[in-house]
Amino acid sequence: MVLSDLKRLIPVPRLDGNRNLIRQAWDVMRGLPGGKVLFSKLVGRMAPYTGTIHATVVALRGGHAEVQMADRKAVRNHLDCVHAIALANLAELAGNVALAYSLPDDGRFIVSGMEIEYLKKARGTITAIGESPVPRTSARAQYDVPVSLRDASGEEVARAILHSLVGPKKGTPRGEVN
Repeated sequence: MVLSDLKRLIPVPRLDGNRNLIRQAWDVMRGLPGGKVLFSKLVGRMAPYTGTIHATVVALRGGHAEVQMADRKAVRNHLDCVHAIALANLAELAGNVALAYSLPDDGRFIVSGMEIEYLKKARGTITAIGESPVPRTSARAQYDVPVSLRDASGEEVARAILHSLVGPKKGTPRGEVN
């Protein structure tokens, strides 16, 4: 099976509705052979630009995500290290899946801003660790999601803060506790 076949078989899921699709998909797929890779491809289909870095979600639970990106030519810059925007993309992915997993079923979010600080040249596999708050309701609120990006030796190569606006999904009552 080639990637084009996979894209036809896996429709782009809709994030509206009365369930947390990210949490549900991860909870089902994580234990299956190849499930983490398949889940990561699903996220890449939902957010196509994010999918361009070919990162893999390796751990996900309430308030926490770990996402790895292999060092390959497509994410490198002219200085032969991982490109700053690839790191920013990885940080956004880790922060977003941590927050998305943590949302109540009737919640949604959008990143309203981002800060990133590059600490050293990034080389090798990079792991982004996102530590998200766990919103109790979908009431409109802004949350900061810190993300640390580390190389294979565990040294921090960059750190980011995502500013995310949470609110209720369209058509749901505002701010009900689940």
